[in-house]
Amino acid sequence: MAGPAIVLITPQLGENIGMVARAMLNYGCTDLRLVNPRDPWPNKSAIAASAGAVEVINKAKIYSKPCDAISDLKLVFAATARKRDMKKEVSSLDDAIREIDNIQHTDTGILFGNEANGLTNDDISLADKILSIPVNEKFSSLNLSQAVLLVVYELYSQTFSSVALDTSGWKEAKASKEELINFFIQLEIALEQSGFFHIKEKQPIMVRNIRNIFQRAQLTDQEVRTLRGVISSLENNFSKND
Repeated sequence: MAGPAIVLITPQLGENIGMVARAMLNYGCTDLRLVNPRDPWPNKSAIAASAGAVEVINKAKIYSKPCDAISDLKLVFAATARKRDMKKEVSSLDDAIREIDNIQHTDTGILFGNEANGLTNDDISLADKILSIPVNEKFSSLNLSQAVLLVVYELYSQTFSSVALDTSGWKEAKASKEELINFFIQLEIALEQSGFFHIKEKQPIMVRNIRNIFQRAQLTDQEVRTLRGVISSLENNFSKND
């Protein structure tokens, strides 16, 4: 899942490149291409800002011209929010994702401009289509890494959402019904002895409500043992005071 290629044209800050790499690797995208980055490369600030996404940083390719950065690609989108005075088809993010999914991801790429000015018309002319990311019309201000994150999230979210979460440790730690019932009995005896159930007619309803509270908590066996220890401590203190 290396592709699509994320092509940053004249990025200014190493920190922003690092944050782009971080966004990419969260979704398994590792093909980062830089065209004339302003700061020297390799860049320590990029490594620090990547928060461990050094795999993407180390594999990043450097180019002097945008055309060289996309020469091996078959489908290229230009990510821009500005309207352009050129005849270029505009694709929504959903449409672009569908098109990318229809071919090898490694044959596709998305151009992103620098932090200050975005893509130039010359940059956009190299792309097959303009990629439009839906944002608030009254405030369209995504930073570079946010824009990249939106694209790779939409592209790979379905893949990653199908990965089963490992909850086996939590499931094994859940208290058994026997443990819960013994806890309920101990708690209800203590409450009755303390005079909590002062209206006998309402005791069955109150017991059910209390049990439901703890059932919703989905207690672990350790939590049940802790609660039983709390009750025992209170009972011992009450007996001493008596």
